[in-house]
Amino acid sequence: LRSGASTMQMSAQGNAVKVAAAGAALLVAAPAFAADSGAGEKIFTANCAACHAGGKNSVVPDHTLEKDAIEKFLTGGFNEKAVATQVTNGKGAMPAFG
Repeated sequence: LRSGASTMQMSAQGNAVKVAAAGAALLVAAPAFAADSGAGEKIFTANCAACHAGGKNSVVPDHTLEKDAIEKFLTGGFNEKAVATQVTNGKGAMPAFG
């Protein structure tokens, strides 16, 4: 069971980096690509981790960065365009970063 919880946490963290990397091009002057996880991680740490540390959500607990939650709650689902729109415009309790 502990191993399963650890795997889920790693999955959430991986999703968090993917989500941040998808929005990276919107938040930095130099172009960044979704595959650039280093840039995504830095942007996530600077802009997102306060509310989304460990792939969680400290403001709206069921709106985590788990793929299932993103597919359920993010307008447009689990894809780069939907994430970029959310990061740029914000929605609900999430501020706009664009």
